[in-house]
Amino acid sequence: MFPPAFWSIRPPTALARLLGPVGGVTAWATARRLRRPGWRAPVPVICCGNVGVGGAGKTTVALDLARRLQARGIAVHCLTRGYGGRVRGVLRVDPDRHDAVLTGDEALLLAGVAPTWVSADRAASARAAIGAGAQILLMDDGLQNPGLVQDWPLLVIDGASGFGNGRLLPAGPLREPVATAMARARAVILIGADAAGVTAQLPSSLPLLRADLVMEPGLLGLRGEKLLAFAGIARPEKFFAALRGIDLELAATRGFPDHHRFSAADIEALRRDALRLQAILVTTPKDAVRLPPDMRAEVVVADVSLRWDAPGALQEMLDRMTGTSPSAGR
Repeated sequence: MFPPAFWSIRPPTALARLLGPVGGVTAWATARRLRRPGWRAPVPVICCGNVGVGGAGKTTVALDLARRLQARGIAVHCLTRGYGGRVRGVLRVDPDRHDAVLTGDEALLLAGVAPTWVSADRAASARAAIGAGAQILLMDDGLQNPGLVQDWPLLVIDGASGFGNGRLLPAGPLREPVATAMARARAVILIGADAAGVTAQLPSSLPLLRADLVMEPGLLGLRGEKLLAFAGIARPEKFFAALRGIDLELAATRGFPDHHRFSAADIEALRRDALRLQAILVTTPKDAVRLPPDMRAEVVVADVSLRWDAPGALQEMLDRMTGTSPSAGR
């Protein structure tokens, strides 16, 4: 499903206010869950999480940090729930054998960079990863999952959408109150310009790192070509705007719900529209892994990376992550 439009409207609409009491139940349930004791791993645990549902850029941050930790010679293993996949138990992802139907799309992207484990039980996947030689565990999502004690909870926020209308599910996009998430976080990572006024809501004691999403330079070779861009992510328009931002011509766009499984009819329609428009199909890495193998060669994958405003501050945080004893906590 697409997120309801009223989730992003401030001040909250009448419908959001009507659903407000149900949001109180969400806050109570999350607080109750977070009080459960978790397993403390003998290695540092980093979590790239967010306070709302979808679209913050958690996987992009996790991929960036995984590469940086590997460059330091550290055996980092990634943990993910495998949203949208069918895995039961604990599975180490093999991109050559597994597909998004089994593992979910994020797991395949992470496994392309570092050893990746899928399980709803984060403690179980953590034990498996440590048994396989992990020196640091990097969680993609799971800020509200108490099963594994997090030494470095990082709150990832999209600068364009911020905290939406500020209400909790189903009245808004939040999984828990912003203040409780900030109280647990060791740092905030803000992606993109702060159009939602996020920085004004952050406590002064909470470190803030800023980064921008940058399209890979190879895409500039598509200037002058007609493109048909499609995406099944939390905010497809964010992807389309990024393509337009590097002066690419979008003859048409097709947005699908987050984690959408492309049907034969979807694929046929995309191919038909591209032929009619004489356009090149372009999509995101998350969408590409959900396409059937025979179609991937027909589609340009628009990869993105992060450009950090203060690389030195990021390196200092990584120094602390890699030099901190897990037992030290905060």
